Amino acid sequence: MNTWSIAQSNLTSVGVLAFVFGFIASRAKSDLRLPDSIYQFISIYLLFGIGLKGGHSLKSVSFENILAPGLATLACGLIIPLLAFFALKLIRALNDVDRGSIAAHYGSTSLVTFSAALLFMESNSIFVEGFAPALLTIMEVPGLIVGIFLANQSHQHPDVRWGKTLQEVILGKTVLILMGGMLIGFLTSTAGYEKVSPFFIELLTGFLALFLLHLGYTAGSNLSQVKAVGWRLGVFAIAFPLISGLIGAAAGTLVGLSIGGTTILAVLCASASYIAAPAAVSIALPKANLSLALTSSVGITFPFNLIIGIPIYYKFATIFG
Repeated sequence: MNTWSIAQSNLTSVGVLAFVFGFIASRAKSDLRLPDSIYQFISIYLLFGIGLKGGHSLKSVSFENILAPGLATLACGLIIPLLAFFALKLIRALNDVDRGSIAAHYGSTSLVTFSAALLFMESNSIFVEGFAPALLTIMEVPGLIVGIFLANQSHQHPDVRWGKTLQEVILGKTVLILMGGMLIGFLTSTAGYEKVSPFFIELLTGFLALFLLHLGYTAGSNLSQVKAVGWRLGVFAIAFPLISGLIGAAAGTLVGLSIGGTTILAVLCASASYIAAPAAVSIALPKANLSLALTSSVGITFPFNLIIGIPIYYKFATIFG
């Protein structure tokens, strides 16, 4: 399948179309937004379902097979927020606390972008290693810690409550439910897994489409905030994911991941958190302007990755592969 066919397949996928529909509905002033309770339910469902599927797949994976990819993912999780922080030095209007906050968001990962990438791979019959959700978990935490640490080096914010911050990062909803789902998927029998698969696995694509519909509506509602962040931060929100995606593709190829696995690692590196990161940063860096990080990650980077980025990262993987 050529690059254009891959890109066209992504643009016409249910998830992308649902996102665009939600965006248009928002701009048309429609009241299409999902209730918060349903939004929370779907986010928990996606986290647990992906963890469950990944944990069950780990049954057939040896420790040796996941060691090198895991270490490469950890290295990327440490390097990318460093690069983001120093790249943001080019935007002089930002202070170091806000640079650290944004770097923490871009050093962490986006569950929904990851889910969309997995769906993209399945739709195009591209093999992905079963331990991919484990890579998501590995990358979730280091970027947050590095970003907060860098901000802490600024004289503007010398005191970080590390205990409470680490508790939020490790025991927060994103990491805890994902790890819990993986553990349950790994420990349960094949018969037990098959009993819950119709709900947690087979319906996952449909719930993801609803989630993307909601995020499209949110992106449309926040369009004025996107304009307000300034063109320099807007350029960063598009250019930096391409750079970090390239790093992820190179790292995945270096440790022997498949084309699909390399694409997933590139997507993880290129994505930006908007669930775990805001919760941790709000505790650790109360002086940070969270709207800057959220607007750039949700309003610019997420739509870019969803609509255009994933096929580009696949192309990176094929070039290195």
